[in-house]
Amino acid sequence: MRPIIAVTSGEPAGIGPELCLRLAGYAGDEHPVILGDRSLLAERAASLGLDVSLRDYCPSNPADRSVLDVLHVPLAVPSGAGVLNAANGAYVLALLDRALAGCQSGEFAAMATAPVHKGVINDAGVPFTGHTEYLAEKTATPRVVMMLAGNTERGPLRVALVTTHLPLKEVPAAITAEVLEQTLRILHADLQQKYALAQPRILVAGLNPHAGEGGYLGREEIEIITPVLEKLRATGMQLIGPLPADTMFTPPMLARGDAVLAMFHDQGLTALKYATFGHGINVTLGLPIIRTSVDHGTALELAGTGRADPGSLFEAVAEAARMATVKVHTP
Repeated sequence: MRPIIAVTSGEPAGIGPELCLRLAGYAGDEHPVILGDRSLLAERAASLGLDVSLRDYCPSNPADRSVLDVLHVPLAVPSGAGVLNAANGAYVLALLDRALAGCQSGEFAAMATAPVHKGVINDAGVPFTGHTEYLAEKTATPRVVMMLAGNTERGPLRVALVTTHLPLKEVPAAITAEVLEQTLRILHADLQQKYALAQPRILVAGLNPHAGEGGYLGREEIEIITPVLEKLRATGMQLIGPLPADTMFTPPMLARGDAVLAMFHDQGLTALKYATFGHGINVTLGLPIIRTSVDHGTALELAGTGRADPGSLFEAVAEAARMATVKVHTP
């Protein structure tokens, strides 16, 4: 049977709905089910001239590549392409809640998410910092790890983060020994369980330029990062670092690892997105479910034009299905 992947259509005014429509006729081995307002999807398909047959989702329906299964979740108010409306903030969260419930019950094998607009959800009166944090709270997961991944001409590139959406001035204080150890343990475990890597090799960045230059450019490497790496190496983890971030992404260095752990958002994701943008994906590690996402935003300026590239969503759906069916490898 093809694994059923719940695909949330995201912010209705953005490109999410039309990207989801591109999954019609999708030739992968998985069975995508779109969560969204059926009328919105039909209207967006008509406006773009897309010949898409929509079918109401039913768990007993066999997979059929000639139709696109839709699990209807109604909008609060009609939505136009490119026009945000805070009244639909709760609708966006309802998509996530339904997909999560289906993953927890076993109805869905995994979920893949189209982009949401954080600002409009907050304007609706709901404190919201992102999918990752929302799903962690909903599943009572104390810590999750954001990892972006994509394929390059030299092979897969996976970049996980110790800190995510923080102002740069707050990053050093957020990198504690406890946080770094938890992050590495989650990354290591999910590389084994979701990527079938029995002995994953992890390249770990330093925080400071030149990884601190022996303490002259900062002492975080000496006082925090290195002691944690030594502790975890003693348990059998293959950890390389701390490495200077400016040379960590060179091909010879990347060839030594299966994943990279960066200390903060732009340190890791600038290189990742340069190499894979448009076809990279976001994976939330540490959750009790499988969740992937596109690596881009709502692109309101492209909504309704038909020019949005669905490549990242295709990759997110395929990766979610692959992780749902991977054979777990542990030492």
